[in-house]
Amino acid sequence: MSALPHDTPPRAYASPYRVEAHEGPQTLAALRAELAVVDAAELVAFNAKLDAAKFGEEQSSVIADARRLIALRTRPEIQAAIAASLAGETDPAPVAELYTYLNRQGAAE
Repeated sequence: MSALPHDTPPRAYASPYRVEAHEGPQTLAALRAELAVVDAAELVAFNAKLDAAKFGEEQSSVIADARRLIALRTRPEIQAAIAASLAGETDPAPVAELYTYLNRQGAAE
């Protein structure tokens, strides 16, 4: 029996076509740790972009881009969805789903 805690497998994302707010790293420390695993150069670039970003929307955009990068590089279901879409095997996001998403966000009227 091992004294090390058991690693829980990462949860699947709700949709392979978007990263929701509750998915992926939830703190800057966790985001930086995952970026370091993905690629040290990506971590350096992230830190530079975040330092240069103004408070508010600019910082949120830098963080969201980094969270998407992690999902794209680490989640097999997302990589499979991209491959299927590029091969023409699936419709990546039906228009009805897009409007439903926008309505939930309050962006569409």
